Amino acid sequence: MSNKEVIGVLVMSYGTPENMEMVEPFFTHIRRGNPPSPEQLQELCDRYEAIGGLFPLKENTDNQLRELEKYLNEHFADEQRTFRCFHGMKHVVPFVEDGVEAIVAAGITKAVGIVLAPHYSTMSVAGYVRRAMETAAKHSLQLTCIDSYHLHPKLIEALVIRWQEAFAQFSDSEKPTVRTIFSAHSLPVKILESNDPYPEQLLETSRAIVAAAGVKEWQFAWQSAGQTAIPWLGPDIKDVMRTIYEEEGVRNVIASPIGFVSDHLEVLCDIDIEAQDVASELGMKLVRTRSLNTDPLYIETLATSVVTRLAQWEQRV
Repeated sequence: MSNKEVIGVLVMSYGTPENMEMVEPFFTHIRRGNPPSPEQLQELCDRYEAIGGLFPLKENTDNQLRELEKYLNEHFADEQRTFRCFHGMKHVVPFVEDGVEAIVAAGITKAVGIVLAPHYSTMSVAGYVRRAMETAAKHSLQLTCIDSYHLHPKLIEALVIRWQEAFAQFSDSEKPTVRTIFSAHSLPVKILESNDPYPEQLLETSRAIVAAAGVKEWQFAWQSAGQTAIPWLGPDIKDVMRTIYEEEGVRNVIASPIGFVSDHLEVLCDIDIEAQDVASELGMKLVRTRSLNTDPLYIETLATSVVTRLAQWEQRV
């Protein structure tokens, strides 16, 4: 019987329905228990239908967790310790609380939490961390969580490679006029009142890519804003595309949705369908950078973030 210490890794993410029957309870959970109107539900279902009735985020997240556990154990396990990863979702089972309880049930006493989102916000990552820490405290689990990893060199390297791939899809005559639009999921404007770091961290990631890849013309835009009565951060990427076309004559665009780490609805629908529709309408050429998914550089980003945080934590306690 092994006497190795097992380090739990709580891998947290937004969650997704896995079929059309799950869309309504998923949407209701997002709305804090308030069921969507028939029109709202139909709109969301239509968006899933638009990408082929697929729900790719669950599979992508499963694959990321599996690859992270594999990488941790191949590169950082030794005679004294090993690693085991657990899911914790925001809006579907296993919820964040379920993930923490699964770690405890496995007899693990020490864990690190990381969110599959590189940029910190009080309305996103902070919520995952709060739920995880509160549940861990109830079960006396030693847990530390990573707030952000938006400037991790391996993450930037992966994003630069993707930009270079996209840029290569333009002809030599098109390349001098290519405009890059970095984007991320919008959040309510009220986050600005508390100096939330989310917008600045996204700009820091953008600037790091620009510097490393030698991007000439770029700007930042938002996408996927919620349909609520309160205002959300803008401008939206589709509005930016129209503006730069009309005011500057831009015809060639790279869409780089750096706020997302997987292929899912906000990428496959909002960029690949809706933004591409705008591009077609305007006569633009729009190329999207590939999602990270299980790219080895992204998995290395996650793994080294976990072990670095673990080492820092152990030095303090």
